[in-house]
Amino acid sequence: MQTYTMLTDEQLVAAYAKGENNAFDVLLSRHKTKLFNYILQIVRDRDLADDIFQETFVKVIITIRQGRYKDFGKFSAWLSRIARNLAIDSFRAEKSEGGISADTSDYDILNRRELSEDTIEDVIIDLQIESDVRALIDELPESQKEVLTMRYYKDMSFKEIAEQTGVSINTSLGRMRYAILNLRRMAKERALILTR
Repeated sequence: MQTYTMLTDEQLVAAYAKGENNAFDVLLSRHKTKLFNYILQIVRDRDLADDIFQETFVKVIITIRQGRYKDFGKFSAWLSRIARNLAIDSFRAEKSEGGISADTSDYDILNRRELSEDTIEDVIIDLQIESDVRALIDELPESQKEVLTMRYYKDMSFKEIAEQTGVSINTSLGRMRYAILNLRRMAKERALILTR
């Protein structure tokens, strides 16, 4: 399994599609905590979040095994989209069964930003932010750029980064810290807004 941890999500998906089950184990391990927390934030019920989490990965397995997965972007974004859709379906099913009512609640569970589709404006803003961030990253010192790219774009742990770059974990953490500080400084100097 050690060799799989160095692969990108897309490479792992391709390996799993060819029947290499260990590749899926790495994908699951890489994304389970973040995905579960995302689902829990939406549904606010641990048991329901667990059900949706499991259903999400069942859909992922079926889609990949049937060869229907298309690499249109980040695997993690695809996972989140599946989970969000399943959460919405769950809310709708419960509401139609009379279990909950958005009308009588002080909090409209279906009218939430994280459950809505992005508007074209959101997409344009996200693309501009991504472009600005990539331009700033290109200006970082090579050692900082390397660690940041491995951590955020390849989803590698600091231990994996340290092993691949031949430095200690503390050095990797330090480079990441300085990279973030430098990005913040450059964004402030240029009056860039990096979140929407």
